[in-house]
Amino acid sequence: MKPVLALVGRPNVGKSTLFNRLTKSRDAIVADFAGLTRDRHYGNARFDKHEFIVIDTGGFEPTAEQGIYKEMARQTQQAVAEADVVVFVVDARGGISAQDHDIANYLRRLGKPTILVANKAEGMTEGAQLVEFYELGLGAVLPVSASHGQGIRDMMASALAPLNLADPDEEADSTDDGIIKLAVAGRPNVGKSTLINTWLGEERLVAFDMPGTTRDAISVPFERNGQMFELIDTAGLRRKGKVFEAIEKFSVVKTLQAIESANVVLLLLDATQGVTDQDAHIAGYILESGRAVVVAVNKWDAVDSYQRELLMRSIETRLPFLKFAAMHFISAKKRQGLGPLWGAIAQAHKAAMCKMPTPLLTRLLLEAVQFQSPQRGGMYRPKLRYAHQGGMNPPIIVIHGNSLEHVTEAYKRFLEGRFRKAFNLEGTPLRIEMKTSSNPYAGKDD
Repeated sequence: MKPVLALVGRPNVGKSTLFNRLTKSRDAIVADFAGLTRDRHYGNARFDKHEFIVIDTGGFEPTAEQGIYKEMARQTQQAVAEADVVVFVVDARGGISAQDHDIANYLRRLGKPTILVANKAEGMTEGAQLVEFYELGLGAVLPVSASHGQGIRDMMASALAPLNLADPDEEADSTDDGIIKLAVAGRPNVGKSTLINTWLGEERLVAFDMPGTTRDAISVPFERNGQMFELIDTAGLRRKGKVFEAIEKFSVVKTLQAIESANVVLLLLDATQGVTDQDAHIAGYILESGRAVVVAVNKWDAVDSYQRELLMRSIETRLPFLKFAAMHFISAKKRQGLGPLWGAIAQAHKAAMCKMPTPLLTRLLLEAVQFQSPQRGGMYRPKLRYAHQGGMNPPIIVIHGNSLEHVTEAYKRFLEGRFRKAFNLEGTPLRIEMKTSSNPYAGKDD
């Protein structure tokens, strides 16, 4: 399961800039004034072989008692509760402040692994300006520059050191035990716990008509037709700005971790509510994680034909990126449509773990090129020479050739369609990577 790092500090010390640096994105808005970030913000990051989840938080004022600053403080406190390691960010150029002392006192009382990072420390690695931060009582001060990328590797090595993480390759081998991990994900109150209880034939999980009943990701063993499953009931994901209730303290990060650790994710929609932005957000995260997915529309018996037609249109417009996933219409309460759902789950897992021989992949690639050549890019036309499999869950196809940087996204989708049809890859994302051969004569004099 991915470890979690929370970035904590007073306003305008560069937490969002550091978040963007770690996630290699621009997801967090950055500007030169305080208080811009208010909600918790989650992102995926990677250091060497290890992947982890990083949480960006708003400016932390532990003593705030009212208004937006109190809510921001609650958001940060929940991020700290979710985290395995806390990264306390201070401003190397602005110096220490009373607010830094308040935050340090709060973190020391919790006793959670914490590293102290002095941001905006360009050219200050040996400077005496950092000495004052030792009075916070959190150990060594690590100078970094989030905007310039300086000191990030040392910071990450220190942050992950207390976790004693196993080698990802060994971890993957040890978890290949024939058990299919199935995570049931969706918004609060769509019927996730009810569905699992129906499968199990008992009230194993608390199901109640109130959003947020499930607080954690709960794992239940289950056997069907000789196949062992691990059913994971996840807490519902709310939209940002609605996750500071204490009952949902761990819901977001546990749901994200459950999706990451699953083989197949069942995305549960509510037919009575339609497809919302929250549904699209969860679907996007499942796609980003590369997990096989099956879409199930629950409470299908509770809507009339007109509502069903509107729902189908909203699925087409809001979830077009899940066209590869099978869709089933069910009623967990009335046990309707659950049989075919298991067939789709089995098919999605089979597709995600599909083995694609190199000779067959290469033959399919050359046939596709013969049927439709890629467009010329400038002076050069891409030449696709051979393909091989680069991974499973999700399946990755690596294509080698020349000038492949000119291959368009439209042509990649064309190739994806050919590969999907040949290997029956229904229910899983498929990633295609292009690797251009280097020119052996580049840089040599005539």
